[in-house]
Amino acid sequence: MKRTVAVVTLGCSRNEVDSEELAGRLAADGWTLVEDVESAEVALVNTCGFIESAKKDSIDALLEANSLKGHGTTRAVVAVGCMAERYGAELAKELPEADAILGFDDYQDISARLQSIVSGNSHTPHIPRDRRALLPIAPSDRADSREIVEFSRKRLDSNPCAPLKIASGCDRRCSFCAIPYFRGSFISRRPHEILAEAKWLVANGVSEIFLVSENTTSYGKDLGDLQLMEKILPEIAAIEGVERVRLSYLQPAEMRPSLLQAMVATPKTAPYFDLSFQHSSPTLLRKMRRFGDNEKFLHLINQIRVLAPEAGIRSNFIVGFPGETAEDFDELATFITKAGLDAIGIFGYSDEDNTEALTLDNKIDQEVISQRVETLSSLADEMVSNRAQARIGENVRVLIEDSELQEGRAAHQGPEVDGTTTFIGTNFQVGQYVDAVIIDSMGADLVAQPL
Repeated sequence: MKRTVAVVTLGCSRNEVDSEELAGRLAADGWTLVEDVESAEVALVNTCGFIESAKKDSIDALLEANSLKGHGTTRAVVAVGCMAERYGAELAKELPEADAILGFDDYQDISARLQSIVSGNSHTPHIPRDRRALLPIAPSDRADSREIVEFSRKRLDSNPCAPLKIASGCDRRCSFCAIPYFRGSFISRRPHEILAEAKWLVANGVSEIFLVSENTTSYGKDLGDLQLMEKILPEIAAIEGVERVRLSYLQPAEMRPSLLQAMVATPKTAPYFDLSFQHSSPTLLRKMRRFGDNEKFLHLINQIRVLAPEAGIRSNFIVGFPGETAEDFDELATFITKAGLDAIGIFGYSDEDNTEALTLDNKIDQEVISQRVETLSSLADEMVSNRAQARIGENVRVLIEDSELQEGRAAHQGPEVDGTTTFIGTNFQVGQYVDAVIIDSMGADLVAQPL
């Protein structure tokens, strides 16, 4: 019997890949994918569990889907994704509106799970565990223990840019982050799997490949070659139909000269550096279990700009971390003023379960955190606007993603999180690449004229 399911995705690009892999398994087993929850028997909500605001958005999506039950087609609401994995039985108890809470281990048998739920059977939610313990501690011992999973993916949109997951998990122990706990240790996909999926994406309408993971600079370390990214990047770029390759989630402490050179020198690779600085005060970074300081980060930025003056550099920062002094905050403000970043995300610290920071002393009052977020966000907006204005007169190549708005992204602009580039009085189609010159800016956004 044909069943209908709608997949709702929240969170990052890695979640987008997970949703399309779930959709692929369901479609292969006879399910019909529909876009609107109202038209589906099952609403499959892929949740995000990274920070409090993301958790709230996930819960709101589950409640909204539940409100449709009894008024139309919808018969079941099922939660998957990071929040479902992270909280399991606790979430099931606190959110009875969801008919089931499924963990990552349910993904392989997702069709059978949903069929059982629609049939009225109850599902016992999993008990969350530290997924780092599922793999050997030594990265070199993980490759042979990795379960081989048959490729399955179905595109859920027609965007000419699509994420491609090159690895999962993380070995870093940042004291504010719980991702390693519920995503597990870092494990790379083998190059032939990545190349095969890149070719599949091109065959399904994609021209920009967005390489994603929890830590792209670590790719290959568990396969015995920390420079493996430098080797496969030209192979991905050489695939017929690929027009642009973009890397994401780069750790500043792990940026090596060979990777920097490969990103700049490999044809079709976007000069785009998504660097996770988080802060610039060395004292606070040590408390975060991270490395670097104002001088080292500015040196890295200068290296990038010497090799690629047009490069886009973005980063995120946390303010109000336990023990952050006024001097630490001022140091971060100074760094943002000097860095000339193209896109900046400012987040206020919040306690997260299963993190070291949860137990730290010297917590900052929420009122102070909010004030610092507001102050730094205002500064960040000004600096980003200045950087965009400095690009006026620069030549760019824009991928059109919205034909109605005549809007797209230049190579230095990442999908969804950065600014956009717009044309006026043109009629370009989605998927078209347009060589242009920047003629104006509005905040982080640019206006271009075709060459």
